Amino acid sequence: MHGEVHYSDRIGWLRAAVLGANDGLISISSLVLGVAAAEPGPGAILLASVAGLVAGALSMAAGEYVSVSSQADTERADLARERGELASSPELERAELAGIYVDRGLSAELAARVADQLMAHDALGAHARDELGIHETTRARPIQAAIASAASFAAGAAPPALLAALLPPGMLRAGVVGVTLALLLVLGGLAARIGGAPPARGALRVAFWGAVAMACTSLVGQLFGAVV
Repeated sequence: MHGEVHYSDRIGWLRAAVLGANDGLISISSLVLGVAAAEPGPGAILLASVAGLVAGALSMAAGEYVSVSSQADTERADLARERGELASSPELERAELAGIYVDRGLSAELAARVADQLMAHDALGAHARDELGIHETTRARPIQAAIASAASFAAGAAPPALLAALLPPGMLRAGVVGVTLALLLVLGGLAARIGGAPPARGALRVAFWGAVAMACTSLVGQLFGAVV
C-alpha cells in the first residue's frame, strides 16, 4: 500500500474550529481592551467579557448553522434533480458522464466504458462527484459546523475572560495583549500545519490582524471613554 497524507477531509471541521477560536480570542481580547481603556470598574470589564463570550458563541453557532444549512439544502436539491434525471433519461446521463471524462483527457471509447461501469456501480454517486462536484469529504454538515464553531469560539474567548477575572487593573491590558498574541501565534501556526501550509506564515498572519483589532478597539475605548 502506498500511504499518502491528504488534508481535504479536514476542511469542514478545520475551517469552523479555526475561525471560531480566532474569532473568540480576538473578539473578547479586543472587547476587554476597549472596555478597560474607558477605565470602568473591574466588574464591568468582567461582565462585558462574559457577555461577549456567551453572545459570540451563540452567534457563531447560529450563523454557521444557517450558512451550512443553506449549502446542504442546495446539495440535496441538486441530488434530487439528478436522481430524477437518471430515472427518466439514463442514456443521456450516461453520455453526459462520458463527455465529462472525455473533457478530462480520456478517449471516447475509454470514457464510455468508464461511464458504463460507474453508472452500474453507483450512478448517483458518480454524477454527484464528477458532474456536481459534491464529495463526501466536503459535504455540508450544519450541526457539526455549528457545534465546532460555538465550542471553538468559547475556547478562544476563555483566556481573555479569565484574565479579566484574575488580573489587577494595572496589569490587565498588558497581560491580555501578551497572552493573546502568543496564543494567536500558536493557533495560526497549528492551523497552518494541520492544513498542510507553512506554519510561520499562518502564525504571523493571524497575529498581525489580531494586533490590529486590539489596537483599534483600545483606541475606541480611549477616544470615547466613559464609565460603563
